Amino acid sequence: MKTIKVGLLGLGTVGGGTVDILQNTMPEIQRRLGQSIEIVIIAVRDLNRPRSVDTAGIALTDNTFDVVNHPEVDIVVELMGGTGLAKELLETAIKNGKHIVTANKALIAEHGNSLFALARENNVIVSYEAAVAGGIPVIKAMREGLAANKIEWVAGIINGTGNYILTEMKKPGADFAKVLKVAQELGYAEADPTFDVEGIDAAHKLTILASIAFGIELQFNKVYTEGISKVSADDIRFAQQLGYEIKHLGVASRAENGYSLRVHPTLVPKEVLIANVNGVMNAVMAKGNHVGPTMYYGPGAGAGPTASSVVADIIDIIRWKDQPKADQVPALGFAADQLESAPVVSIDEIECCYYIRCLVKDQKGVLSKVSAVFAESDISIENVHQEPSSEKADDAKLVLITNKVKESSINQALASLAELDAIDGDIMRIRIETLG
Repeated sequence: MKTIKVGLLGLGTVGGGTVDILQNTMPEIQRRLGQSIEIVIIAVRDLNRPRSVDTAGIALTDNTFDVVNHPEVDIVVELMGGTGLAKELLETAIKNGKHIVTANKALIAEHGNSLFALARENNVIVSYEAAVAGGIPVIKAMREGLAANKIEWVAGIINGTGNYILTEMKKPGADFAKVLKVAQELGYAEADPTFDVEGIDAAHKLTILASIAFGIELQFNKVYTEGISKVSADDIRFAQQLGYEIKHLGVASRAENGYSLRVHPTLVPKEVLIANVNGVMNAVMAKGNHVGPTMYYGPGAGAGPTASSVVADIIDIIRWKDQPKADQVPALGFAADQLESAPVVSIDEIECCYYIRCLVKDQKGVLSKVSAVFAESDISIENVHQEPSSEKADDAKLVLITNKVKESSINQALASLAELDAIDGDIMRIRIETLG
């Protein structure tokens, strides 16, 4: 039986999971593949560190270039993260004719265009299922399973940390700061949680999903990104009272003059499946013009789930690598010369309904003044909720749901609203997506 040789860059959580799967599931993999897979070398940071998996018979090195230059390695698996050294290593591996598996969403989102081009020049494959939504095979589902469809939009909970925080904030007495601290203690959030809670991690993943969905070049720098740190327990409570859940979504959709790519807190109707995805779980919805809305759900991180996608990519590469290039699935699902360099529209151009929360003086005539501001911008108010403020005795909490309107119009209305003497403090605005 032929054996394919693999080299790993990194032996952290996912690297350990990959070794574990290849050691303990090989009989099943051999039945599927008709070939065997062997890890021959792994690059690690500390050669003396205790390992969670058995590395007997595997060469360990602290020189990452030993892996990409290893003469026997057929496939390089990059699990170290970052966009500097990782990019240099993969470029070297590709030039050496080695196929690539990576779980590095930042690298693909920011440098995928050039890496895929280099891979085509050197007739090698770059696979990256584990870069988005961990163990959910959403890349394969959208790229291959929905190939008969013109995809209209994609929306996803693609960061488990943010979803965990918003889920826990439903509990009495919880707020963002308290829940974030617990998430850090449990290992769901990093000591510096910026990438997760401010949406950067989700923006990387959305960049990839949008390219696969629409056949456009990767354009991470054009994704509108907004985090969840300003979402309050009041917002979550009000949303539920109005029939919604708040989720931190990545949304990519077709627009009149291009495409809209955005990550932000979102009110989603409770009856939509994705509104009921809680904790650290991930979910991605995609709407095709023939199939309609579909959803893919599962664990978005962790050793087993993510390594499952890594090994599946290794298996796919072994199946594809000796096929003519024309028979291989393109990296982004569209022929390379058919990828569009399409414009990403400004967030000001999107249209949706809005949730608005503000603190107002609890006195007569305030609501009419607020309504007048929205009327001046031709914005209808669909729902109003008001209750006394528990923090300020002379104030009231006011919540409004607007009709569907362009973002530039809501911005103009909120600027005028902020100038009213009756408004006390900041105004919260959250977009609403029905995902129908």
